[in-house]
Amino acid sequence: MIEFRNVSKSFWTGTQRKVILDRASFTVRLGQSIGILAPNGSGKTTIINMMAGLEKPDEGQILRSSRVSFPLGFMGGVVNRHTGTENARYIARLYQLEADEVEAFCRWLCDIGEYFDMPVGTYSQGMRARFSFALMLAIEFDIYLIDEGMPSTTDVRFNRRAGQVLRERLERGTVVIVSHQAKTLERYCSQAAVLRDGQLFLFDTLEEAKVLYDYAD
Repeated sequence: MIEFRNVSKSFWTGTQRKVILDRASFTVRLGQSIGILAPNGSGKTTIINMMAGLEKPDEGQILRSSRVSFPLGFMGGVVNRHTGTENARYIARLYQLEADEVEAFCRWLCDIGEYFDMPVGTYSQGMRARFSFALMLAIEFDIYLIDEGMPSTTDVRFNRRAGQVLRERLERGTVVIVSHQAKTLERYCSQAAVLRDGQLFLFDTLEEAKVLYDYAD
């Protein structure tokens, strides 16, 4: 579970203060995947980062009683000068997992051959995306955090394998996905919310959330 209690977060843009959340309270419960609809620039990534513990609120509390993933695509724990092997084993140790198993899984899913033993800084953008996705899927989380939809690469085989693994993970886990497009949420979310004027409005269905989101536009 992730619980926000009277959480406030804002940024100074140089000309005005941008409010992301204003004393917002809500709960993400296990087994209830939720999609958050919000226009670009409204703070979607900030909310995901706060859920992951990468950013702190200005005020209020964020409580976590489950194993929460890092945001999909986040490469903050990856060291560019280290190889894929070294990074995978390092992440395994951080999460107290068997390093051999995490390395083998990432090597299999990435399927980038000899590049896995080369520095991540030498990877193409596509290889980096595959590596970050593999790292997340190598660890079984209770709650998966996804910013702006599922990743895709030009490698159809990788997309198929990764998608299958993710579906298996989500059968046992919960997903929080933020997007500015309702279509992105349809496949994965049983509930939906709208971020508007610093508040998160929760709805039982995506259709109900879309009414408010479309009206706000």
